[in-house]
Parts: sequence; structure tokens; C-alpha cells
Amino acid sequence: MGTSTPLTEVDTFLKALAHPQEPTIRRLRAMVLAADPRIGEGIKWNAPSFHLEERHFATMQLRRTDRVLLVLHLGATKRAIPKGAITDAEKRLTWLGADRATWSASGVHDVDAHAAALQLLLRQWMAHA
Repeated sequence: MGTSTPLTEVDTFLKALAHPQEPTIRRLRAMVLAADPRIGEGIKWNAPSFHLEERHFATMQLRRTDRVLLVLHLGATKRAIPKGAITDAEKRLTWLGADRATWSASGVHDVDAHAAALQLLLRQWMAHA
């Protein structure tokens, strides 16, 4: 008999999730985790959230049904990303302040088409988290 890997908090959350963008959520999750082997995950604000050590830097927003937003942030403390520190070559970030921005995906195809650029953005963002 083989042993099975126990479900993580995020696995359990996604298993119970009824969302029209579930395939996009799963693909985005995998792509974020692949950006750096040090990235951990959990559930915060009723959505998958990603962290380095204990510093959260990105959280999915699942309120919309037509797309998934990845909110990039600097955790609970108010800090700012230095001007020019994030290169957004594809101009896909929507800045909500000096410490927050969103990246939007309308489907799995959107995540796949922009995965390399998003992973670069994530690595830049994590350097400031």
C-alpha cells in the first residue's frame, strides 16, 4: 500500500471551492509557487496567500467570477516599494498605493501566456517583502 501526501490547508480550501475560475486559481497557485522554492502558502482573507518565511507578499482575491486578482502587498506593516524597483514590462500591474498592486488573470490561458513575466514580477516584489 502506498502512502498518500496529506492535504495542505490550501488543498482543502480548493477542494471545497465552487468558483467558476477554479482552473485559473489552481494554475495561478502553481505558477506562484514555482517562482521560488522558498515560497509557502496558507489561507488568509478566505483565499490562497503566499509568503516567504512569515512575511506575506501576495494573496488571491476571489470575489469576481470573470477573473482572479493576485494582490501583491507588503504584509501588515505600512511600507512602500521604492519608485522604479518593480519592472512591469507588460504593464499588467494596477497600483493601488505605494505598497500594493494587483495582477489580473481572466483564465488559464492568461496565466500561461504571462507566467514568465509574472514570475519575474514576483521575484522583484519578494525582494521588498
